[in-house]
Amino acid sequence: MIEMLSFQSFLQGFSVCRAALVVIGSLWAAPASAAAFDHRHELFTKILARHVRDNRVDYPGLKTLPEDLTRYLDNIAAVTKAEFGRWDDPRQIAFLINAYNAATLRLVIDHYPLKSIKDIGSLFKGPWDQRVVRLFGDSITLNALEHDLLRKNYNEPRLHFALVCAAKGCPPLRAESYIASRLEEQLVDQAKTFLADPTKNRVDASSATLHLSPIFQWYASDFEKKHGSVLAALKVYWPKEYAAADGFRIRYTDYDWSLNE
Repeated sequence: MIEMLSFQSFLQGFSVCRAALVVIGSLWAAPASAAAFDHRHELFTKILARHVRDNRVDYPGLKTLPEDLTRYLDNIAAVTKAEFGRWDDPRQIAFLINAYNAATLRLVIDHYPLKSIKDIGSLFKGPWDQRVVRLFGDSITLNALEHDLLRKNYNEPRLHFALVCAAKGCPPLRAESYIASRLEEQLVDQAKTFLADPTKNRVDASSATLHLSPIFQWYASDFEKKHGSVLAALKVYWPKEYAAADGFRIRYTDYDWSLNE
């Protein structure tokens, strides 16, 4: 009888310990899951460092080795809307910019070879209207990501220096991902680099004309909303030779839609 009671006590104790271990395990698992996303975006930086040279993309190489890009896009898709909502603005902006650029790379290599991203899709449903971005349990378009999420929710016009639509007329694609801790530094560098490219932006003192990329025409309202005018937004990033351009008339340069390869 005594031996039977001891065995029953052992079983009861084992059940209690097992239940406790399950509870402890679930408590450990919850934070691990919530912290699973790498906000350093190291995998995307690895991809960019391997395939971006002098602001151009090695699409054949990326098409041959797409596994890391697939895995990174899977990581992006695994983030829930609730988890995203707990992040601060710099983390959210960096995440969405990287998602846009990574999805654009995927779209291009899925249709490569091609001369321009505009060759994808049709006259009525172009590349930016394809549901190629897996985000928050849904598939959305690049247009929705840019206009409905980024432009609508963040008063940050410099995102137009970071979103790269795979065209030579775009700002350059960095050989690194955007990260929250360096986002300000990266956006400033993008703005200065883009404005200093004479094929896209330049000043002609002889005719008192400032030639700007059409980006500043298409998204003028974003720059005006935060700074009052396009020129006011750009002044701080102007190269030294632009110093006398205040008050110059603006003309827009041609946009080069050929592939940035």
